[in-house]
Amino acid sequence: MDKHSKLLWTEAFQVHASDTDFRSKGRLSFLLDIMQRAADLAVSNLGLSNDEMLKSGMGWMVITMDLNLQREPLQGELLRVHTWSKGNKGALWQRDYRIYDSQDIELASARSIWALVDIKKRKILRPSALPIAVEPYLEDSVGDQPDKVVIPPELTLQEAYTYQVRYSGLDNNRHLNNARYVDLCCDALNLEEWEARELTGLHITYAQEAQYGEEITILRTPLTDDGVYIRGQGSGRMYFEACLKLKK
Repeated sequence: MDKHSKLLWTEAFQVHASDTDFRSKGRLSFLLDIMQRAADLAVSNLGLSNDEMLKSGMGWMVITMDLNLQREPLQGELLRVHTWSKGNKGALWQRDYRIYDSQDIELASARSIWALVDIKKRKILRPSALPIAVEPYLEDSVGDQPDKVVIPPELTLQEAYTYQVRYSGLDNNRHLNNARYVDLCCDALNLEEWEARELTGLHITYAQEAQYGEEITILRTPLTDDGVYIRGQGSGRMYFEACLKLKK
């Protein structure tokens, strides 16, 4: 395998019925799932598998993700995820993604910021703690580092519902999986809103990892020109802030 293919990882995924919503379109959490799987495979291909990371007490923690959709995927489609590391700035790593359909037309692109963490201490580690070299791929770029989500202070947040973290939401770090937060955002909208608006992306910042049994209050704003802003909070802490990008 040449250096180019090591730095730019490509993985194919099919959209199955279980990956879709009531509109027969791929759920947003499905896109985050396949992006996460592609990123894990990319790092594993460099010589460090997910299992090896867990055994060494390390893991990746996503901080911010900004995803733009040209269109939502449909049931039965074959998608191709391209992902690459853009290197690190201090303790933060940037990873970009592009998702293509079977006609090689770009369906989505995303920028994400990650940190390497000590799983037990929940402490951010220096890049030097990683036992392999993760070289940046410089032949493509989705954009600069994404900013954290900022909910405009003039918008009113109202409670949409509450959620308690259970078995089905946990990942192998025993925390609520990154993609499940996106389901929490999507559940804040009713079906009429989903039918009236077109989903064009997601911007989410993770502030605190949710653990088993914790209860999260989901708050949302009314529909704005940007979409719907959403916050997850509880027990004196904030778990995440996000914006579901929507247009008429």
